[in-house]
Amino acid sequence: MVLSGYLSTLAEAGWLTLQLAFASLLLGLVLAVIFAGGEMSRHRWIAWPTTALVTLLRGLPELLVVLFIFFGSTQVLFLITGDYIDISPFISGVVALALIFAAYAAQTLRGALKAVPNGQREAASALGLGKSRTFMRIILPQAACHALPGLTNQWLVLLKDTALVSLIGVTDLLKQAQLTAAATHDSFTWYASAAAIYLVITLLTQRVVKRLDLKFSAHGLGQPQGASV
Repeated sequence: MVLSGYLSTLAEAGWLTLQLAFASLLLGLVLAVIFAGGEMSRHRWIAWPTTALVTLLRGLPELLVVLFIFFGSTQVLFLITGDYIDISPFISGVVALALIFAAYAAQTLRGALKAVPNGQREAASALGLGKSRTFMRIILPQAACHALPGLTNQWLVLLKDTALVSLIGVTDLLKQAQLTAAATHDSFTWYASAAAIYLVITLLTQRVVKRLDLKFSAHGLGQPQGASV
């Protein structure tokens, strides 16, 4: 019974880790698009601050970013609102991990967008497609195919970085393994169990990404499509 209880709590912590990782991924992708667009903007007053922020996030240790968001967000909100607003460790962890992910993913997206030939835009314009429709139907699908390998690697890094939030009070997979190891005095078993769960998540993710890659390839995405616009 005791063993089953420990296994149950470890499974719950694994589920929390997945929630943390996917929430950070979704928010991070949105921020990455904003960062990439900001850095590619023709307006210097947009491009320079965005580049400075991305450089700062890439240059700071990831643990320091997590601590800054956790301890600093409350103070910033107090200065803005005048009220003390308690931000949960989970939300702070999501925001911090999303910012870290976005700082690196933005570079991947920039490279992917630049990898799409300009002829694609010219062909779409010649056929009377608007800029927004050209971007959504022609540019974005091809850029997604180019960006997929890089974003996959960054997702795996994000998944491992979720362990950082254990330092701000989130009982994630690694934190629960640590607590269980301390309670049972059997560190190797529980850390190995946590490692196995991380490995399973990674392998499943790689399988899903491989299917997406095959799907993109089957539809000819990522290849010049000027003749089919």
